[in-house]
Amino acid sequence: MQYFFQQIVNGIGDGAIYASLGLALVLIYRTTNIANFAQGEMATFSAYIAWQMVDWGVPLWWSFLIAVVVSMIVGVLAYLLLVRSVQHRDELTIVIVTLGLFLAFNSCNGAIWGFLQLSLPSPFPEKSFAIGALRFNAELVGTIVILIAISTGMFLLLQHTRLGTALRASASNATSAMLVGVPFTAMMAIGWGLAAGLGAVSGLLVGPKLTLDPNMMGAIIIYAFAAAVVGGLTSYRGAVVGGAIVGISQALSMAYLPWLGSDLQILLPLMLIVAVLIIKPEGLFGSTVVVRV
Repeated sequence: MQYFFQQIVNGIGDGAIYASLGLALVLIYRTTNIANFAQGEMATFSAYIAWQMVDWGVPLWWSFLIAVVVSMIVGVLAYLLLVRSVQHRDELTIVIVTLGLFLAFNSCNGAIWGFLQLSLPSPFPEKSFAIGALRFNAELVGTIVILIAISTGMFLLLQHTRLGTALRASASNATSAMLVGVPFTAMMAIGWGLAAGLGAVSGLLVGPKLTLDPNMMGAIIIYAFAAAVVGGLTSYRGAVVGGAIVGISQALSMAYLPWLGSDLQILLPLMLIVAVLIIKPEGLFGSTVVVRV
C-alpha cells in the first residue's frame, strides 16, 4: 500500500507539469478560441533561452525570468505576424497554421542550438523529506507550489480585473467587444503572450528533469492536451484536475503495467482523450455551449 501511495505522489508531481502546460492551452483557447499545437515547441524554445542565459553566466532565476519575458514577446509576435491574418477563417486553416508554427519552432531550435542533448540546471535543491512512509523531494513540492501560484494568478487576472474581463469578452463575442471599445487585436495578442509565458514555465520545469533537445516536449504536449481535454478546454480548474488524473494514471500504469514499456505509455493520454470526447465532450469541468438555431 505504501508503494501505491508513493506512486500517486509521484504522479501528482508529473501531473503538475502537465497541468502547467494544460493551463497555457486552456488560456489561449479561452482568450482566442484557438488550440495552439505549437505550444510545446514554444516551451522548448523558452527552455533553450534559459539554458543560453545560464551558459552566458546569468544567475539561474534571472535566466528563467528572462526566458519567460522573451517567450511572452515571441508569443505576441507569433500572433501579430502569423495567426492574426487567419484567425477568422475556418478551423482547418488555423490548425494548419499552428502546425506550421510547430515545425518552425522545432526547426529553429535545432538550427540555433543543435540537436545534441543539453542539461538545464534545476532551480530546486536536491533535498527530500518524509511524511510518514511517503517521501517528497524539493522539486515535486516546488512544482506544485508554482502550479498553485499560477492557477491563483490566472483566476484573479481573468475574473477580477478589467483586463481579464476584456480578454473574456473578446473571445466570447469579438464584434460586441469592439463595439464597446475593447481593442480586440491587442487582447488577442496579450492572450497569446500570456499563454506563451505559461508554456515557458512548463518548459523550465520539464527541462531539468529531461535532457534538453528540440523534441523535448513531444510527449509532454500530448499529456498536456489530455489534461486540458479531460478537465475541459474552457476550465482552468479542469486543467489542474486533468493534469493530476493524467499524471497519476501514468505513474500507476508504469508501476503496475510495466509490460507496456515506455513507448506505449503514450497510449494512455490518447485513450483518456477519446474516452472523454465520447462520454463527456466538454470535459469534467468544461461549460456546455448551447447554440440557438
